[in-house]
Amino acid sequence: MKNKSSVIKILKRVRPYSGYLVLTIISAVISVSLTLYIPVLVGQAIDNIVDKGQVNFEAIAYILIVICAGLVGVTSFQWIMNYFTNVISLRTVRDLRRDVFYKLNKVPLSYIDTHPHGDLISRVINDVDAVGDGLTQLFLQLFSGIVTILGTLVFMLAIDWRIALIVVVLTPLSLFVAAFIGKLTHNRFIRQQSLQGDISSFVEEYVGNQRLVKAFAYENNSFEDFERLNTELYTTGFKAQFAGALANPCTRFVNAMVYAAVGIFGALSVISSSALTIGGLSCFLTYANQYTKPFNEITGVLTQIQTALAAAGRVFEVLEAENEIECENTKTVSQCKGNIKIENVSFSYSPDKPLIKNFSLDVKSGSHIAIVGPTGCGKTTFINLLMRFYDTDSGTISLDGVNIKDMTRDELRSHFGMVLQDSWLFKGTIMENLRYGNENASDDEIVAAAKSAYAHSFIRRMPNGYNTVISEGGGNLSQGQKQLLCIARAMLTNPSVLILDEATSSIDTLTERRVQKAFAKMMEGKTSFVVAHRLSTIKESDVILVMKDGNIVEQGSHEQLLAQNGFYSTLYNSQFDKNS
Repeated sequence: MKNKSSVIKILKRVRPYSGYLVLTIISAVISVSLTLYIPVLVGQAIDNIVDKGQVNFEAIAYILIVICAGLVGVTSFQWIMNYFTNVISLRTVRDLRRDVFYKLNKVPLSYIDTHPHGDLISRVINDVDAVGDGLTQLFLQLFSGIVTILGTLVFMLAIDWRIALIVVVLTPLSLFVAAFIGKLTHNRFIRQQSLQGDISSFVEEYVGNQRLVKAFAYENNSFEDFERLNTELYTTGFKAQFAGALANPCTRFVNAMVYAAVGIFGALSVISSSALTIGGLSCFLTYANQYTKPFNEITGVLTQIQTALAAAGRVFEVLEAENEIECENTKTVSQCKGNIKIENVSFSYSPDKPLIKNFSLDVKSGSHIAIVGPTGCGKTTFINLLMRFYDTDSGTISLDGVNIKDMTRDELRSHFGMVLQDSWLFKGTIMENLRYGNENASDDEIVAAAKSAYAHSFIRRMPNGYNTVISEGGGNLSQGQKQLLCIARAMLTNPSVLILDEATSSIDTLTERRVQKAFAKMMEGKTSFVVAHRLSTIKESDVILVMKDGNIVEQGSHEQLLAQNGFYSTLYNSQFDKNS
């Protein structure tokens, strides 16, 4: 049933190109019709060779000219059929890959977080390609095959219905054999595609973290892990391909028996009756071979079609995932002041592990809020909820009195600027990377933001300045330089609310002090949230929230919290205690 469902979904994707489909079918009909007409001509030529010295050369010459013209027609229309088939397949693949990539931008962040990234990449590239290859083979064999079967059946019935009946009765045996083998091998092809996704995830993970692999001398271990996956893929793939490859020889064996039966009964018919001539028998044998040929060809590409069906299932799993939910009657905040109110918010990534419980907070416009606490206490989760990367399980978060669930995510995030601990840059010029957060920013505004983030000096020293192309992920920059660019990019957006999640963790102390001054200038009159482990950097904050186990256990200014001699005091003193 799953195979049938995948086929129906793929055919729906082909529907926009039904015009090309019609042209493909017409080309197939003409090509096959000419192919089937040629055996008739050959049979007529044979019948014009009656005996020694009784050869009608004039008739044979004319027949040969017609055969040559027919072959030219067959070749031409086969090329046209192949061309339109490839157009349908490639455009369907283009649309499918575009829709999958678009879908990945629409699914909740939780979907991306819970699926290996390499596996998702494999679905976008490898699986969609496999669907395209299967489509090409299916259409090429399907259209010509159906026309060939119907055409040869008509011709055979016209020549001798009794022998034609033998062919029709015996040939379906090859289909039963192919269907039986296909059913046995389908799960192996699904496992093969899944393992390809696992290997893609593994390679993507290790290539992206080669510095750590080499730092811990983990090369041999990583190779062993890869070899285990690779061997499993080889074993599974070999079994799937071997079992699938049995279909074609088995069907050819059945069809060879059909051909032999036609030869025997046809020869007896020629001997016992004058109704069937030798030329007619020759023609009939050719048709019997033509009739069984589509069955052989389809089983010959059965493994490819099975792979395509398995791949299609994985692709449609992504396409059918639920999108992020947006409310219908959306509200907007025209001039955001940055008042944020959080009331009785609870959240957990998994139902059996509650993280944030009954969390409440009232942040006034222009307040500078620092969030501190041990690892896993919920600091970054709080930011995820604020930006609606995840939605709360219960409770409400409001921006200027508007529930953020009543706003579109784009509207909400347009009021926020964010700098994360993990810097992200794409392959392109420095200018393009900085303009990522504000496409309408002028060159002068970009330079001003870079100067404020203390990135201008190192950019100017680059080979082509702001037009220097950086590699994917900023691989040709230091970690500190990448973070400075991300800070400049956030400054360029001029947001109403600023979120800094360990934004200066990769910057040297001197530059950090300068950037902190730049942040202070940028945060004037704006609400800001700063997640920090180095407590010395957030002493000037208006309010410091101390989180533990998903709750705010303390809050106040730096001096107030130290005076309480509570959990914050313990955290702060531990960073300066030489014996800790």
